[in-house]
Amino acid sequence: MKKESDLWKLLRKKTPDINWTRVESWAAPGVPDCIGYHNSCGLFMVELKLARTKKVSFSAHQILWHQTHQKRNYILVGHSEDACPSVRKPFHVQLYPSSAILGLLTDHRETPCLALDDWDHIQRLMLDAPLA
Repeated sequence: MKKESDLWKLLRKKTPDINWTRVESWAAPGVPDCIGYHNSCGLFMVELKLARTKKVSFSAHQILWHQTHQKRNYILVGHSEDACPSVRKPFHVQLYPSSAILGLLTDHRETPCLALDDWDHIQRLMLDAPLA
C-alpha cells in the first residue's frame, strides 16, 4: 500500500454493507477522511492513515478532533511492508478507536487495536457501535 487512496479503495471494497463518502476539506481541518452510513446505526467517521514508521503522523487538528470526538469515530491504519517487516503480507490494516490516538503518535505497535486484518470484524465493529 503506497498511498492513502489505496486504503480508501480497499475500505470501500471490503465493507460493502456501508455507504461511504470521502471527505477532503480544507474548510474543516481535522475532520476524518470518511463518513460511513448504515440504516442500523446511522453515521460514523473514519480517519485513514498509512504507517511508514512506528509513529503514525497526525496534524494538531486531527489530534484535537479524535480527543474530543471519541464515540463512533475510528482510525484505520494501513501498514506497508516497510513498516512491518515481520508480517508476510504486503500490507495489513488495523482498526483503532479515536481514543487510541495518543498511542498511535508514540508507537502503533504498542497500541491495542480493535481489529487486525479481519474486514468482517472491522465492518461489524463499525456497525454495532452504540449510538451514544
